[in-house]
Amino acid sequence: MNNKMYCKILAKVKPIFILLSVFVILSSCNDSDKVAKEIAAVPMDLKIARFDREFASSGEEGLPGLRKMYPYLFPAPDSVWIAKMNDSLQIELFQEVGNAFRSFEDEEEGLVQLFKHIKYYFPEYTVPKVITVTNDVDYNNRIILTDSLLFISLDNYLGPEHKYYGGFQRYIAHTLDRNYLVSDVASSFAKQVVPRPRERTFLARMIYFGKELYLKDVLMPYVDDRKKIGYSQEDLDWAFANEEPMWRNFIENEYLYSTDNKLNQRFLEPAPFSKFGLELDNESPGKLGRFVGWQIVRAFMENNDVDVKQLMTMPAEEIFKKSNYKPRN
Repeated sequence: MNNKMYCKILAKVKPIFILLSVFVILSSCNDSDKVAKEIAAVPMDLKIARFDREFASSGEEGLPGLRKMYPYLFPAPDSVWIAKMNDSLQIELFQEVGNAFRSFEDEEEGLVQLFKHIKYYFPEYTVPKVITVTNDVDYNNRIILTDSLLFISLDNYLGPEHKYYGGFQRYIAHTLDRNYLVSDVASSFAKQVVPRPRERTFLARMIYFGKELYLKDVLMPYVDDRKKIGYSQEDLDWAFANEEPMWRNFIENEYLYSTDNKLNQRFLEPAPFSKFGLELDNESPGKLGRFVGWQIVRAFMENNDVDVKQLMTMPAEEIFKKSNYKPRN
């Protein structure tokens, strides 16, 4: 084929290719708009009870009424609760929470949007009643989600600089902020629908957390990535900027199919930084294995026609092989 004929064919093909590309993009946008409208139309009557306020203002005479309304919160005798009402530290705690959460409107709107998305993708799900409480700043149990109840401990969301968190490591205190409240609820839901990995490999565990984070992409499309994973903006920027050398480090050290539990502490569990054994460790955020697993699952969903429910139960090895994952340089 001579150059003139090739150029004529190319001239005809390029406009067709451009039109097809535009058509694909517009179709995708139309599909997204349709889904957004359908989610917005999902009926949602979210019931929220401010038990923290009710308890703080009830007094001893109000205990019988509270016990009747919230029997699941009163396994202990009244004397325990009366002592709590009169304890100076508890009184201060109630005041701090009351001042920080005079209004719960923003959080309520965030929870409504989250549960609308959950009901859209998991229509069989029963939306729980939301109850705000305090729990002596037990940040490991800041959210408790059962089949019918969602407990949110507001004393764990007073802001990273709050005096109650002064003795905590900064990577923990950073997440004790109301900006992460709805994301934490989404994490609790994800743990109910993402099966724990059967395989003990580092890859399986990375992709397990990647599924949880991808589920947040679906259920919280309006929230930026740092809130989903609990990073600062600097942490997120570092992770994206170093994605390729991180991945190379995992490959070179043959971590993917390792069953060494120490890799959990080094790369998956919350920590002040990840542990590559390099000078740059102190610059890195923790949980980078989760971040990489997230990017693998994102790549898989971009390259395969699979719905969210199917993704939840798919084996890690299949997800990895079909993802064609290539880290950003």
